[in-house]
Amino acid sequence: MKEHHCNTLIIGAGPAGLTAGHALGKAGRHVTVLEKDGIVGGIARTETHDGYAFDIGGHRFFTKVDVINDLWKELLPPEDWISCKRLSRIYYHKTFFYYPLRLGNVLTGLGPWNSFLILMSYLRARIVPHPKEETFEEWVVNRFGQRLYATFFRSYTEKVWGIPCSEIQADWAAQRIQGLSFVSVIKNALLGSVAVNSKRQIKTLIDSFEYPRLGPGMLWGRTAEKIKELGGEVRLNTSVERIQMDGNRVVAVETNGGGTRERWTADHFISSMPLRDWVEALSPPPPPEVLQAAKNLKYRDFLTVALMINRAEIFPDNWIYIHDPDVKVGRVQNFKNWSPEMVPDPDKTCLGLEYFCFEGDGLWSMDDEALVALAGRELAEINLVRESEIEGGVVIRMPKAYPVYDNLYAESVRVLRAYMESLSNAQTVGRNGMHRYNNQDHSMLTALMAAHNVGGETHNPWEVNLESDYHENKGPGDAAREKLYRDLASTQPPVPKRKETRKEE
Repeated sequence: MKEHHCNTLIIGAGPAGLTAGHALGKAGRHVTVLEKDGIVGGIARTETHDGYAFDIGGHRFFTKVDVINDLWKELLPPEDWISCKRLSRIYYHKTFFYYPLRLGNVLTGLGPWNSFLILMSYLRARIVPHPKEETFEEWVVNRFGQRLYATFFRSYTEKVWGIPCSEIQADWAAQRIQGLSFVSVIKNALLGSVAVNSKRQIKTLIDSFEYPRLGPGMLWGRTAEKIKELGGEVRLNTSVERIQMDGNRVVAVETNGGGTRERWTADHFISSMPLRDWVEALSPPPPPEVLQAAKNLKYRDFLTVALMINRAEIFPDNWIYIHDPDVKVGRVQNFKNWSPEMVPDPDKTCLGLEYFCFEGDGLWSMDDEALVALAGRELAEINLVRESEIEGGVVIRMPKAYPVYDNLYAESVRVLRAYMESLSNAQTVGRNGMHRYNNQDHSMLTALMAAHNVGGETHNPWEVNLESDYHENKGPGDAAREKLYRDLASTQPPVPKRKETRKEE
């Protein structure tokens, strides 16, 4: 078995892994990034087919963490960024509703009587709220009322997660839509997002964002190139099969790349692979309670059916949320409206239909031809295109796209976090590495902290305050956090005291 050695071995070439590799490469450390897929970017990658480019889900580039924004601009020059107007709608009861909501559109679509009942339902929830707020359903009903929850939250959320909203923990809502309330929605509907709060714009309501002209994969491909220019390596199609332990230290990682088994030793290890997979690959195994906690973690898988349409213009949205239980599709992306360069012919359009599933279930197991046919029928059923306009399609499957926030996840993550913090030379970062549904900017922030830790600093990536950073709410600890971000922006991970050597045997 061929053996390699580097200063830091990074598992996963998504936003977190590549950010850590780039930061450490700039600090003069030899890094190797291992990626099981044949393309970098993770769920933020950009796929191509017959000249069409499309995302695995849409990725708006908007952050309130300056160090991340500066890094984006460092990696891609100004000419590779475009400014996009955000437009998205909700498809509900054969009607399209703007999101953020617009009062006239809601009154027309739901009717004055239903709108009045929604208001009454909201007032009732304020007078007699759920006392505990343990679930997503209770959290949303307390802030919007039962009727608005049933109209604009329940169907889509259950389609995404595959479980009832009464089984999804409130943590997910608090993280993803913290700061959004009935009052802020009404203010936005009446006056626009600027009026919600002159000092704080809720990320869920932003009306513009930046975007790489060839998709987010353009940024992550450039980051991988930069790592190589700095002397590092990025190995694709290389899956981790075994993580060798000695006490509280990781000794080596064994991989399989196209049938070739290799062994990688390093001084430091950073992983963004799914936390469950990391624990189950450990040899010898960790304590039984750690293994059980890993087994408790669940993931929602995802597939995109990209359809090439023989029509120049279909709808103006970036994406449409499909709140219709009669179709399986959850969201429809219009990649041409993210960037015209995503489509090779201005007379054509590429739509991405997103399906949420569990690996091995009926949707996941359908062959590609059947999925393309299903997507075409559903587009016609919701009156977006005619099936005769569809010229082709391709299917991309993404396992473990979303960490599930069920009633076992919080305690399981607590156990796993304690175990990971006990390791002397290994850290987990990013969405799957921490089983935390964060956006790419916060995944990158955890990776920057981990990179600085390799140089001897003592940041805790688990303490990235997602809610506060996501929405810029001021509170206890904010001054210290802002200083940390300034330090991350103004310094690089400490440079090694002596010249590092590489070893291959």
